[in-house]
Amino acid sequence: MSDTTLYSIDHRGVATVTLNRPEVCNAVDEIMIAELTATFTALRLNSEVRMLILEASGNCFCSGTDLNWMKRGSLSDPNHNFEDALRFARLLRTLDRLPIPTIARVHGLALGVGLGIISCCDLAICTEDAWFSIPETRLGLIPAVVGPYIISRIGSTAARRYFLTAEKFNSSTANKIGLVHETAPDLGSMDAQIELWANEICQNSPHALAAAKRLITSVDHRPIDDAMISDTAHRIAHIRTHEEAQEGVNAYLEQRSPYWIATTTA
Repeated sequence: MSDTTLYSIDHRGVATVTLNRPEVCNAVDEIMIAELTATFTALRLNSEVRMLILEASGNCFCSGTDLNWMKRGSLSDPNHNFEDALRFARLLRTLDRLPIPTIARVHGLALGVGLGIISCCDLAICTEDAWFSIPETRLGLIPAVVGPYIISRIGSTAARRYFLTAEKFNSSTANKIGLVHETAPDLGSMDAQIELWANEICQNSPHALAAAKRLITSVDHRPIDDAMISDTAHRIAHIRTHEEAQEGVNAYLEQRSPYWIATTTA
């Protein structure tokens, strides 16, 4: 792994991945895409990791696509551009489908693909001075690969506005439209909120967290018909017999902590 992406994990199993190209405001290029994909894939396979915090070094979260990479793409043939886009699309899908809870820690600016990355995280918080934009149409482009995640996050009404105007919006608006869940006055306050989230998440069953994420993905925007009812009934019937469900219920009845809390506080 190069210095464009940093990774660490604490004793609780809380992993931190840092976008580390501050000299270009953490713009995403093909190297960062490859590194993040490898890192997220490794996290998926590591049973000791309980959650992920995704942050960035320097003065901002992500300025979007690296302009030099974009320029090289404009001089390449459609097949090359397709493969580049596909690799980025697979990165976003990998992040979106991680079985662990994910938190985006956002400061400074976040543009274009930066909003796509935020939208793939389960929780997001930003500083009050953060600002956002989806500027692709001003460059003659469209936010195609990140579009499905951003639209799912903020809804089509807000997407119609910010995709088409490319205007900047602030942290208050980001919170209002659902891009972020909380805003904080400064970095310290943001980290305190993330720590509160981390402590809450680490009290929950790892298996149940993964199953809850799959449930959200499965039922989102689907009609509550017979197929939905059957699906959800099968899910609860299956998880009730899992060892973590049995441990959780027994721990509650015995007024003690389940074993997954003990392992994260040792």
